Amino acid sequence: MPITRRQFITRTGLATAGAFLGPSLFRNPLLRQAIADQLDTLDRYVVLIFLDGGNDGLNTVVPLADNGPSQLRYWYEQARSAPSGVNPGGLRLAVPSLQPTQIGNDPHTGTPLALHPGLAGLWNLWKTYNALAVIQGCGDPNSLEFLSHEFSRTVWQTGNPYSLPAYTGGWMGRYLGANYLPNNIPAVCLRDSIAGEFATAATSVLAMTSVADFGFPYDQWDLDMDMPFKHDAFSTLYTSAKGQAQPTFAFLGANGTATLTASDSYPPVSDLYSNDVSRAVFDAQYQGLIDNNGNGFAADLREVAKIIYGVSTGVPNIKARAFELSNGGYDTHSDQGTNNPNDAQLGLHQQVGDALNVFYQDCLDMGVANKLCVVIWSEFSRRILQNASGTDHGSQGPVFVIGGAVKGGPSAANGGVYGNHPNINSDPNVTNADGGNGALNGDGNTVYSQDPSDPFRSTDIRDVYGTILKHWLNISDPGALLPLDGGAAAQYWTAPNFDLPFLV
Repeated sequence: MPITRRQFITRTGLATAGAFLGPSLFRNPLLRQAIADQLDTLDRYVVLIFLDGGNDGLNTVVPLADNGPSQLRYWYEQARSAPSGVNPGGLRLAVPSLQPTQIGNDPHTGTPLALHPGLAGLWNLWKTYNALAVIQGCGDPNSLEFLSHEFSRTVWQTGNPYSLPAYTGGWMGRYLGANYLPNNIPAVCLRDSIAGEFATAATSVLAMTSVADFGFPYDQWDLDMDMPFKHDAFSTLYTSAKGQAQPTFAFLGANGTATLTASDSYPPVSDLYSNDVSRAVFDAQYQGLIDNNGNGFAADLREVAKIIYGVSTGVPNIKARAFELSNGGYDTHSDQGTNNPNDAQLGLHQQVGDALNVFYQDCLDMGVANKLCVVIWSEFSRRILQNASGTDHGSQGPVFVIGGAVKGGPSAANGGVYGNHPNINSDPNVTNADGGNGALNGDGNTVYSQDPSDPFRSTDIRDVYGTILKHWLNISDPGALLPLDGGAAAQYWTAPNFDLPFLV
């Protein structure tokens, strides 16, 4: 159904435009330094996928066997054994259940690793297409202090852990704002509001839950009568506003015109995709996942595929190159489970892995897989030691990157595994300076470190973002968009590495 006026304001970013707009907007040196080729010039796509709730990274990328003194498998089994008499066997994923989804080795310890059995779809992308890279130990120096969903989510979305005022909006929003004018629509969120990663007041971002049903909010009654008249009236209004000297009016006019044009252009793409016989097999596979598992994530990915199809076939006014969608339910304090049919994490991973397996093959068939960069993240991982039947809020976790230009799979070094597995030693006989046991802090979580001599050194999320900005989006200086920390170099992000080798 068409969006409402209130939704229009929210979804196109107009609610915050006044806070950012002004004569100096495009003279901002931060933005000037970041100017690069536009996404449509690059002919590339970015898809950001949020696992909402804090995905348990330790049961997502799992040690299979011990290799050397770090004893990652041993400490994994100690951590994931439930208290006596509760959930016998704990949350341990047994080696035989993991062997079918074995991937590469931890670069530091050489420990063999495997994906959760629910991620068989992602494993297929790793094995068959060399299209999956795993980046371990991702985090930031600030979120661990709060262990809050909202705070950590904001940090990951903005790439700005200490909320420095010069870096407003989302990390991708800053890129989009530096490269697109208000009359461009470079990004679409598959949700009912703009995702934090895309927050920007310098260009237009759309939010929709269905391409076919996206429409313009002509009036509160949502009536079909006089629609051409209403369309012309809004078009005239926005055209007039675009010509105004006052920046806010000009922005609103350009933004409104772009949204009005989009509401005319996007819905037909749904039928174009569904009626193309070359898409039929993939359309049916998405539908099968939706019907069999109630998988809304597969439905959202199909909407992204439709838009990419529209761009790649040259449908006029369909030019979005960046997308965001999410899958919820990862706040697994209880009933997290292992690999039994009704276990929560298994079902969630199957939804994501199976749908992405179809999506990637769909993009491969469309000839755009080498133009695709998919990034999967969660606001934090879960605690190393389990509770009775689940895991509490934690710290560092893995990020997945998928695409034809990704150095992943068996053909890549370490099987496409990058970064260090966190140190999960929880020896109860050793109390450290943080009041924790072994290598864990007082809350039982792994510790963020940027010490070059630390074999378990963390991967700061800004290095992941910066590598994508530099090596995928051709930003020569990602540091203009990602703020450095102050403080001790061993504890804070003061030495960027925007050359993580997970992209060709």
